[in-house]
Amino acid sequence: MGSPKEVTRAEIVRAASNFRWTRKGAKWTVIVSGRELPARPLVLEAAGVPPNDPTNSHQAVEILQRLGFETRYTREQAETRAKEKVESLEPGDGLGSILEIASAATKEVAEDQWDRVPNDLSMNVDHYLYGSKKTEK
Repeated sequence: MGSPKEVTRAEIVRAASNFRWTRKGAKWTVIVSGRELPARPLVLEAAGVPPNDPTNSHQAVEILQRLGFETRYTREQAETRAKEKVESLEPGDGLGSILEIASAATKEVAEDQWDRVPNDLSMNVDHYLYGSKKTEK
């Protein structure tokens, strides 16, 4: 059994190739050969030490970064996903301004149907939608 601090890059890669992890919720992960794996358990596996070794996650991440591996914190992953989701909703990707959306919707209404729209709709929208009392001009 070795020390996690003395583990080499080759030992990490070798351990990652056979590494199986069934638990969820690892706070720190590492990317090895395109796979995202939990940082601390992988370092302990590569060093050949038991899971109750005193090496903590931050020490494992430091070891992995020193060896040139990309590490991630789950909060960063959530922020990255949220940012990607927001970026996918920006104008130009199918969503326009409210004016463009309203304009597109009104184009779908036949010309003869506009006569059915009440003249006081904007003032009495609650009356027409929910039946509340009309507001007089």
